[in-house]
Amino acid sequence: MRLNAEQLEHALARGLAAVYLVSGEEPLLIGEAADAIRAAARAAGYADRSVFFIDKGFDWNELRHATQSLSLFADRRLFELRMPGKPDKGAEMLVDLATRPPPDVICLVIADKLDKKASDTPWVRAFEKHGVWVPVRPVETGALPGWLRGRAAALGVAIEPEAAQLIVDRVEGNLLAAKQELEKLALLADGGRIGKDLVLRSVGDSARYDVFQLGEAAAAGEAQRALRILLGLKSEGVEPTLILWALIRELRGLWQARERQRLRSNARAGWNLAATPSPQALARIGTLPLARLMRQAHHTDRVIKGLAGGDAWTAITGLAAALAGALQANADSGRVAI
Repeated sequence: MRLNAEQLEHALARGLAAVYLVSGEEPLLIGEAADAIRAAARAAGYADRSVFFIDKGFDWNELRHATQSLSLFADRRLFELRMPGKPDKGAEMLVDLATRPPPDVICLVIADKLDKKASDTPWVRAFEKHGVWVPVRPVETGALPGWLRGRAAALGVAIEPEAAQLIVDRVEGNLLAAKQELEKLALLADGGRIGKDLVLRSVGDSARYDVFQLGEAAAAGEAQRALRILLGLKSEGVEPTLILWALIRELRGLWQARERQRLRSNARAGWNLAATPSPQALARIGTLPLARLMRQAHHTDRVIKGLAGGDAWTAITGLAAALAGALQANADSGRVAI
């Protein structure tokens, strides 16, 4: 079945499907949909979670073997596939997973926005027919004030229209930043209304330290500037998850740009969840170990979520420094070495 993000929670309460596809270009809403599926799976006893990054060199036999083998840690397992591009030769296996799912396994695929042509491919149709497809649509700029009011109501506070519009103007469409600011304002309001004056006092100017500036500086090889911005973000209380998203966004942009160079393609297709690399970043593509950096980003994500040992800020700093060229990425562990 095809559901929107608002319908997903009620569907999960009724029971779990064997396969889920979450697609779109808005990181916050995609993350929330995926988190809801993960939480429902954990509550149902799917304690063992394996994550696979699907890139051009991915070995689909690895996934096939994993789904068919027994787990040493849990009887029920969740397999998560993060797929920024097309499945290519793995499309047939995705059809097989949807139509003949392994017992005691849930498969969650997180993909970029699927256009009309991609939506009509056999593997997407199979997920929609035999499982659940959640196409996440971005919140249009004109709808953002209403979106904020709904979020505020869920937090138990009311927000005045002028205050909501002021937040929209400050975050410039960044839902992750808007959510963070709204949660902070709800605490400051202490059950009262969020007004324009409270927003003016508490919402910082996004031009001071910005996660996008961090990603751009690191991708351009400006190590000192990137680490200075990172320190500022940390001092302002920005969540590591938001910072990691910005760094992965740059990595995806570099990856896509490298593929276009390799294929000598001049296509101007949308970058979806990826950033458009700057000229300085494009000049570094040939020297960047992008596959190792993506694995390091995966390890950093596990550290932030408490699934791997280590400190979240140390892992974030290591990833930013490795992308900027100040440290060497380690392909095996995701840690960094001088």
